[in-house]
Amino acid sequence: MKLSDLAQHLGATLRGDPSADITGVASIETAGPGEITFVANPRYASLARTTQASAVLVEPAFPDIPAATLRIANPYLAFARTIEVFYQAPSYPPGIHPTAVVAPTAKIGVNAHVGAHVVVGDNAVIGDNAVLLPHVVIYPNVRAGNNLFAHAHAVVREYCQLGDNVVLQNGAIIGADGFGFAKQADGSWYKILQSGPAVLEDAVEVQANACIDRASIGETRIHAGAKVDNLVQVGHGSTVGKDTLLCAQVGLAGSTTIGKSVILAGQVGVAGHCTVGDGAIATAQSGIPGDVEPGKVVSGYPAIDNRQWLRTVAAINRLPELLRNLKSSPKINEK
Repeated sequence: MKLSDLAQHLGATLRGDPSADITGVASIETAGPGEITFVANPRYASLARTTQASAVLVEPAFPDIPAATLRIANPYLAFARTIEVFYQAPSYPPGIHPTAVVAPTAKIGVNAHVGAHVVVGDNAVIGDNAVLLPHVVIYPNVRAGNNLFAHAHAVVREYCQLGDNVVLQNGAIIGADGFGFAKQADGSWYKILQSGPAVLEDAVEVQANACIDRASIGETRIHAGAKVDNLVQVGHGSTVGKDTLLCAQVGLAGSTTIGKSVILAGQVGVAGHCTVGDGAIATAQSGIPGDVEPGKVVSGYPAIDNRQWLRTVAAINRLPELLRNLKSSPKINEK
């Protein structure tokens, strides 16, 4: 693809040879002739001057470099769109595999691809253009909108509801029983029936081996545009706001409320019945035992303001030095 054509496709401003051939994409460390890369993080800016890539996606004010540049406000987003130009994803033609088991009362929309050993239960309704890859299981009475894409071994439990353009990666489990047990007089645990569905609104993506539990009563709801990373646990009765990111191994205890446009980084844990406000950010491995105000950035356990946490960690790292100074102090030795 000519660099000028790619620039036009992305809506970017080109500085460099418009006739250069671009054949693929790569990271800035490994890119070679014929490939395009990007700089979105300032720490990689110096590599742009030495990269062997034929072109680099950069912000409009980025300094001139030996390689050609495509200048655009959001180089990272432009790089994501560039990958789509060069990567040919598999296509899945409409049809139902002979080994699939689709209940007579189920309804599947037009242009659906139903792969090998898929199971679709009684009274399930799935919209148009669905792709259900091998071993996907749709329980009875599920309602799913258009363009559902369920990768192999994804499971959607009974009565759960999915909006349009939902993506379920391999092994995602939607609507498994929430972890609810009542203690009996003899000390044993009585299972609480988990009667409420999990609801995923439009454009939600749940990645590999993540679990969105159903509720005992009411519902568990993931609002439109939220993205749930690998190995995330969303406890029963929780709510996750619009366009929120739950990164790898995040855990939400039951009845947690997460606002919109929140980012919970890897391995963040949130205690039950807590509220995390809109736009808040929790850095990796933070533990949140209470509510977090909208827009706050928190870190550590128990999670506190990020700047305070950074100062605290810096002070902890100095404790051995401070202790040595105290021991060597004349006044201390006199005592």
